[in-house]
Amino acid sequence: MKILILCTGNSCRSQMAHGFLQSFDNKPDVFSAGTKPAEKVNPMAVKVMDEMGIDLTHHTPKSVNLYIGQEWDYVITVCGGANESCPMFTGEVRNRLHIGFDDPSEATGTPEFINSEFHRVRDEIKARFYQFYIDHIQGKQE
Repeated sequence: MKILILCTGNSCRSQMAHGFLQSFDNKPDVFSAGTKPAEKVNPMAVKVMDEMGIDLTHHTPKSVNLYIGQEWDYVITVCGGANESCPMFTGEVRNRLHIGFDDPSEATGTPEFINSEFHRVRDEIKARFYQFYIDHIQGKQE
């Protein structure tokens, strides 16, 4: 099973979703990319995922252009920007889903508030992607 998770910058939400899916099951081939990839994964995303025992330090933002023309079981967008600007895939996309989340990297305020936003979004991503895993992946792989 081949899964692509898309976001705008591929620096935060898509990276967290990627990390969680791989932590649930190492059998699916999971990739993440952005329509406008950032230079690096957001350090706060790395920190809050490390608290869950998931290491994103080796992850790097990638362009969606690397994956156009390939076949996918699932292409999942996790932010409104990517949902609106995703390119058309020339390969076969069996299932296209949008599971949207707020962008914690846009949070403003005290360091405590920003930290709480990263934790909130991380926990939402974990819950929604675990449900996706149960509904669409667990026991259904070839």
